[in-house]
Amino acid sequence: METRAAVARGAGQPFSIETLQVEGPGGGEVLVEIAGVGLCHTDLVFRDQFIPYPVPAVLGHEGAGIVRAVGEGVEGLEAGDTVVLSFGSCGTCPQCRNDKPSYCRDFAPLNYSGARTDGSTAYRDANGPVASHFFLQSSFAQFAVAAARTVVKVDAADIDLRILGTLGCGFQTGAGSILRSFDCPPGSSLAIFGAGPVGLAAVMAAKDRGCDPIVVVEPDAARRQMACELGASEVVDLRGADTPAALRQSLPHGFDYVLETSGRDEAMSAGLDALASHGTLGLVGVPQRAETALPVNVAAMITYGRRIVGIVEGDSDPATFIPELIAMYRDGRFPFDRLVTTYPFDAINEAVQDQAAGRCIKAVMCP
Repeated sequence: METRAAVARGAGQPFSIETLQVEGPGGGEVLVEIAGVGLCHTDLVFRDQFIPYPVPAVLGHEGAGIVRAVGEGVEGLEAGDTVVLSFGSCGTCPQCRNDKPSYCRDFAPLNYSGARTDGSTAYRDANGPVASHFFLQSSFAQFAVAAARTVVKVDAADIDLRILGTLGCGFQTGAGSILRSFDCPPGSSLAIFGAGPVGLAAVMAAKDRGCDPIVVVEPDAARRQMACELGASEVVDLRGADTPAALRQSLPHGFDYVLETSGRDEAMSAGLDALASHGTLGLVGVPQRAETALPVNVAAMITYGRRIVGIVEGDSDPATFIPELIAMYRDGRFPFDRLVTTYPFDAINEAVQDQAAGRCIKAVMCP
């Protein structure tokens, strides 16, 4: 069958809206008609080859939609189910068995290879195969072939299905960092660097968990305002400020937890300096340079028992955490819809520009 898709054809090139051939689901897969797909910075990292990925390719890894066909061996899903798509994992390695699928032993080859494990792809153009199975879903398309293990069945009767795909990665990462990776106790102090989708999801989760204070470091005035509306107790303008000093003024003895979402060298360093004794710095933002190294005063790390942890997908298990976030949304405790701007699917390049320029916080394309 045919599908419209946004195709990445080279580093720095805009997405090309094309008609491709898409095959039906294979064993362990489902065919999903996409209602909406979020735009994540990771999609652009791979499109622009900061991390190599075969091209031409269909990217996209925050899809939500309706199951239209089910492949052999799939249990618990059927045509007509409303679903959110998330990341792929093997399900059998020690981390997967320990409910930590984001640290799956085969995470990289499963999510970043551009094909099934047998080398085949779901899409073709007139010249041959088009890379697919990005995060085992490739949802920048009208129809996506997704591994059943990435698929979370949800009740979306009273929710706009188009925006639920954002829970599959960015919002899941921010909220999971607070509720899973840190597991912040009520009353713990928290600083968040960056008020993009991940950082603002962390703000909402921190408010729900009862963290106090919640201090957000962000250069954009509109995003600082949004952070305050969502639960931040204080905001700091990064530009021209001595950020460590400003944070120490907010909390002289330092923060129990610091979440760094921007990937900026100076933010990581400032976050480490802002930690209290036995505090934890969580790193979510990918640095712009692969060779970036965080300068660490080892003596201070040992003396004060400070810890640095890398965080992938908020340490979450999508099968249980995405329904939890939806329940929080229904209760008014996780209003992520306030961060979303929807675009027609053909306007994906406009959405990329708007998100980069700060004209929207989280773009969602609707085929």
